[in-house]
Amino acid sequence: MVSRDQLPEHLAGRSFTFSEGVAGGASVSRLRSKNLGIPSREIRVPRSHPQKLLDRVRPYTALSPGSCLSHVTAAQLHGLPLPWFDDEIVTVHLTRPAGSRQPRRRHVTGHSRHLPGADIMSMDGVPVTTPARTFLDLAAILTLDQLVAVADFLVCEHDRPFERPKMAIVQAASLRRYVEGKRNLRGLAKARKAVELMRIGVDSPPETQLRLMLQRTGPPMSFPNYAIAGDPEVWPDLACEEYKSCSEYEGEIHKTTQKQLFDRTRDERTAQRGWLLVLVYKADMQRGEAYVVEMFRKALRRQGWNG
Repeated sequence: MVSRDQLPEHLAGRSFTFSEGVAGGASVSRLRSKNLGIPSREIRVPRSHPQKLLDRVRPYTALSPGSCLSHVTAAQLHGLPLPWFDDEIVTVHLTRPAGSRQPRRRHVTGHSRHLPGADIMSMDGVPVTTPARTFLDLAAILTLDQLVAVADFLVCEHDRPFERPKMAIVQAASLRRYVEGKRNLRGLAKARKAVELMRIGVDSPPETQLRLMLQRTGPPMSFPNYAIAGDPEVWPDLACEEYKSCSEYEGEIHKTTQKQLFDRTRDERTAQRGWLLVLVYKADMQRGEAYVVEMFRKALRRQGWNG
């Protein structure tokens, strides 16, 4: 039996169920103390111990046998790029088998549907929908552009000399087959369209957004992860070989001194090889699609495009 003022060591730093606390030797009064949060019935959260998301949501599946974490919660656990991200997660998405009663508890959004065993994986003993299944579930929630950004993230892979090789979370061909093999699901048409629009080698949602802007409006600039020949090669975010025009999205990572020095060398090499580089910043994107597209139209015309 642990002392009244202490929690069992294995529970002290993570969320747990009331039953786990009792089984571990904690007194009922300790489990009702004010330094334990109660986000939902039977769940206890140590207030003074920051914890990983997986540990925070683990008790919800323990209290709902046969359920798995899904939708937005699964997306956060897989690190998928969502247009929002709540580190201190409030709503937990749980899916139970079709025909079961949906979980009904505070801060839980319940879903009931049949999930093949292949659609569920274990993350440190916690059942979670796979990245591919999570992508499919997000199709009912996200816009098409947002969903394409998720697809790009899942299939991104490249092997460039200035960084470690990046492996795809889901191979592009596998994601296509998976989506094509599904029937009668909400958002399926959107998921299939997103798979058509995804491209391998895209490193961030703003790069996806930029590429989709250009694809919708006509300028020929839609090839990600393109290597401009030379020693060493230069790898812009987007490239148009025909008119030797390329683009880089300058996000937060480009503000570090080390990255700025790297970028200056990159820009010099790009110009030396006869390419025109268009730098796009967050402020440019905020001015709207028409503004950004015109930036590219001007660059392409300088390089001989008559569009």
